Amino acid sequence: MAKQKNYKKTLAACYLGFVTQAISANFAPLLFLTFRSTYGITLEKIAMIPMVFYLAQLLIDLAATKFADKIGYRTCVVVSQVVSAAGLASMAVLPELLPVPFAGILISVVLYAVGSGLIEVLVSPIVEACPFEHKDGAMSLLHSFYCWGAVGVISGSTLFFALFGVENWKILTLLWALVPLYNTWNFITCPIERLVEEGKSMGVGQLLRLPLFWLIILLMVCTGASEATMAQWASAFTESALGVSKAVGDLAGPGLFALFMGASRMLYGKFSERLHLTRVMLLCGVMCAGCYLLASLSPSPMLGLAGCALCGLSVGIMWPGSISISAQKCPRGGTAMFAFLALAGDLGATVSPAMVGSLSELAGGNLKAGLLIATAFPAVLVIGLLALKKKARST
Repeated sequence: MAKQKNYKKTLAACYLGFVTQAISANFAPLLFLTFRSTYGITLEKIAMIPMVFYLAQLLIDLAATKFADKIGYRTCVVVSQVVSAAGLASMAVLPELLPVPFAGILISVVLYAVGSGLIEVLVSPIVEACPFEHKDGAMSLLHSFYCWGAVGVISGSTLFFALFGVENWKILTLLWALVPLYNTWNFITCPIERLVEEGKSMGVGQLLRLPLFWLIILLMVCTGASEATMAQWASAFTESALGVSKAVGDLAGPGLFALFMGASRMLYGKFSERLHLTRVMLLCGVMCAGCYLLASLSPSPMLGLAGCALCGLSVGIMWPGSISISAQKCPRGGTAMFAFLALAGDLGATVSPAMVGSLSELAGGNLKAGLLIATAFPAVLVIGLLALKKKARST
């Protein structure tokens, strides 16, 4: 009798994959001031670190449309863990070895950004290809681990610095690198299936000629924008609205946002068989627009903070939900489709926060004005979902 495949091991590896991505995205920002004091790096140069990270991730998203299927899921996802571990570990070593410490930091960032981009492209289709029931619920639960990873790396690092001092950050960096290093073995040994049989997936040209595909891309851009805008500006908004310290602002703003976002994904994962995904997405889109309006228009600082926190609850389903809808509507999309979805989501997440910052500056530093404009993204998401429902009824 053939041994039954253990897809729970695959799921556990994918969970840790998203935890790795959360470490890559959230750990270095905790060290920005340490980099400045240790290596004398200016804030202007430090601002390049997240830009390089997201740009490298975007380029990998784009490149993966060409190579992921040819090389194979397993090879690519194993590489994602190896380069993530190498990037994190080299951050503790390269700045000391190279004559220009900042160059060492950027090389490390590019390495783990490549790993992060591959994780984003590959982990969702790997789970989608597993023979699970209620795949939209499994997808939502999967993406909740990015939120728990973000909460874990922020709280875990804060605790480490409190106990051992921020001067020992290199030790912590090496400890975080153990997560993807361990997960490399998980991906080497777990069962991984192809999402679409070889030769039957749609090519990039076919996808780009499909009107439905562009509607789905629009949903992902709005999803990435709705999520990242509040996540990146929540701390500054909380500090300015409540007049609290940065530490309190981080916990009350992005901390609560990430907590609510993870909770919404976990709850949907648990009760998905009783819920209709598109209806839940519509409700979340309307709620998200309401949260942006509450944060930007409320005269009460506490109501504004409630808008920030509850926005996490509303956007939680959007990213995994959009991916699940894409898999349902375009089952032959293959890895190229998932890569384009990641690219679209990252594009929205890159452009929208920058746009909010620029508009807020034009409004005399009024962050509320910028957040008010960002209400357009969840509103367009709702319009796109209604168009998708109408198209489904007409076919």
